[in-house]
Amino acid sequence: MGALLEVHHLTKHFEPARRHGKRTGVVRAVDGISFSIAEGETLGLVGESGCGKTTAGRAVLRLIEPTSGVALFHPPARADTSPIAIFDLPKTRLRRLRRHCQMVFQDPYGSLNPRATAGAIVAEPLQVHRLAPKTEIPERVRGLFERVGLNPAHVRRYPHEFSGGQRQRIGLARALAVEPSLIIADEPVSSLDVSIQAQIVNLLQGFKADLGLSYLFVSHDLSVVRHISDRVAVMYLGKIVEVADTQTLYSEPTHPYTRALLSAVPVPDPTVGRNRQVLGGEVPSPTHPPSGCAFHTRCPMAKPECAARTQVLHPISERHAVACHVATGT
Repeated sequence: MGALLEVHHLTKHFEPARRHGKRTGVVRAVDGISFSIAEGETLGLVGESGCGKTTAGRAVLRLIEPTSGVALFHPPARADTSPIAIFDLPKTRLRRLRRHCQMVFQDPYGSLNPRATAGAIVAEPLQVHRLAPKTEIPERVRGLFERVGLNPAHVRRYPHEFSGGQRQRIGLARALAVEPSLIIADEPVSSLDVSIQAQIVNLLQGFKADLGLSYLFVSHDLSVVRHISDRVAVMYLGKIVEVADTQTLYSEPTHPYTRALLSAVPVPDPTVGRNRQVLGGEVPSPTHPPSGCAFHTRCPMAKPECAARTQVLHPISERHAVACHVATGT
C-alpha cells in the first residue's frame, strides 16, 4: 500500500518568555524529523519524556503550529488526486481535513468537556461535519457506544461519572464518529491500569482490522508499542535516531540509545537475568543541545568525532535506518 501520511523535516521550536529582559534561548522540541505511515499501518513513536514525541504528533495535525517542514496527507481511495499539504491549509480547509485525521489524547478526563454529556461529546463531530441528519444522530451515537464497549444507556451521563478507561472509550468513540483514516494516539493508555490498557489496545487493533485505520501511536511504554506497532521510530532530543519494523528493532537494536531503552523494559519472569545498560549523565537541555550527535554526552560508544559530526538516518536495510556512524560503521 502507498503512504497515507508523509512528514518531511518537521520542526517545532518554542521561544520562551523573556527573563530580566533577555531570552533564554529557543527550545528545539522537534528538530527536523521525517517519517511516513502507510495505509493500514501503525507507526510507534517512542522515547524518554521530553524527547518531543507528543509535540511531533500535535504539530502534524496543527493542534500546535509547526515552525517548518512539510506534511502530506494522501486521501485513501482518491489516488488520482494530489496529496494535501497540511501545513499550507487555511483554517476552513483544515477543519475539513479533521474528518480524515483524528487524535486521541493522553488524559481521558481533561480532553472531555465536563459540562457536556458523553452522548453530546460523541455527537458533536457528526454535527460539525454534517455526517448525519439530526434525527439519526442519537442512533449513531448509541452505535458508537456499543462499538467501543460502552453501555448505550449511559449517553446522558457526564464524564465525571465514568472511570478512566470508560472516558478513554468515549474519546475513541468521538474520534471514530467521523470515520477517519488516520488516528494519532498520544499516550492513550499511560494513565490507565494494566488490565484496562490491554482492553484499549485490543480495541485499537480491532478497529485497525475492521476499518482499515492507520495509527501514529505515541508512547514511552515499549511493551505496549511492541504489541501494537508494525514499525517503530525512536526519538531522542527532538530527532529520530532509529526506525525499523517492530521485529527487527526489538531483536536487533542498533543505536546505543535504543539498546539502553530496551534493556530497561521489565521482564515478568524474575529468574531471567538482564544485561541492563544504564546511561550516564542526564538528558541535555533542548535549549542548548550538544554539538554533533546529541546523544554523544551519554553514549557508551562515543568517539571524539561524534561531537563534531551531525548524525543523519543511514539505511542499513530496506526497512531499518539508524543515525549513528559508530554503530553502522559509516
